[in-house]
Amino acid sequence: MSRDTSFRATGLRIGGGETAPVTRALPEEVPVALSYEGSTQAVMMATPSDLEDFAVGFSLTEGIVATGDEIAELHVQDHETGIDVQMWLAGDRGAELSRRRRAMAGPVGCGLCGIDSLDQAMRPLPRVTARPVLDTDLIIGATDALRALQPLHDETRAVHAAGFLTPDGLHFAREDVGRHNALDKVIGALARSGTEAAKGAFVMTSRVSIELVQKCALAGCGMLIAVSAPTARALRLAEEAGITLVALSRNGQAEVFTHPDRVTGEPHVA
Repeated sequence: MSRDTSFRATGLRIGGGETAPVTRALPEEVPVALSYEGSTQAVMMATPSDLEDFAVGFSLTEGIVATGDEIAELHVQDHETGIDVQMWLAGDRGAELSRRRRAMAGPVGCGLCGIDSLDQAMRPLPRVTARPVLDTDLIIGATDALRALQPLHDETRAVHAAGFLTPDGLHFAREDVGRHNALDKVIGALARSGTEAAKGAFVMTSRVSIELVQKCALAGCGMLIAVSAPTARALRLAEEAGITLVALSRNGQAEVFTHPDRVTGEPHVA
C-alpha cells in the first residue's frame, strides 16, 4: 500500500462554451486498521500520514488508554489492501480492551463509527476545568494561521486540518480527509510530545459536531475554535462539558457561544 497522500487525476473542464483538459490533485484515503494485542479494533478511512499520531490520539479519545505511555509498542505495517497500525498495551489495558471489544468500520465522514447504542453515542463527558485564556486577536486569527499550514489542502482542496493554539502561536498542524481523524492526530501529537492539551485550544477547519466536542473534552482541552458553525447538539454538549466553543472564525471575526470567560478582550457572544 502506497503512503502517497495525493493522486494526480486527469479530466475535462466543461462549461463556458469550451472544453479543455484538466489535471487535478486528489487526496488519497486508505483503510487504516487500528489493532491492539494482535486483533483489529477499528478500520477507519484516513489520509496515510502522521499515522503514529493518529493511533495514539484515537486510543486516547476512545478511552482505550488513559495516557500515551500505556501504549507499550506501536508499529505501522503496510499491506496490499491498506495499512495496519499494531499496538501492544501495558499492564492490564489489553485484558480490559478484550472485555469491551467491539467491531468498528469507519467511513471517512463518520466520527461515531462502531457505536452500538444511543447511550454510547451520548456518553457522559468529564467536565473540563482547564483555564487557557487566549486573546481575542489570537483567536480570530487562528483559522487563518491554520490555513497557512495546510500543504495537502493547497494541493487538493479536499482535506480538513486541525491544530493546537497557545499564546505563542499555532502548533502541531495535522491534515486528513476526516475532520475527526485530523483532531485525533493532533491529540496524539500532543501526547507523544508531552504537551498538555489543557494549555491551549484546538483549531478546526470544519463545522463542529458532537464527536469533536467529545474528543476535546476527553483530551482535557478547554477551548475549541472552528471556521464553521456548530450543530445545536454540539453547542449544548460544549456548554455541559465546560468547553469554550468559538465558531464562525473567519474574516477577522468569530462568535463565542459558550464559556466566554476564557477569552480576553471583547468577544461577540451569540
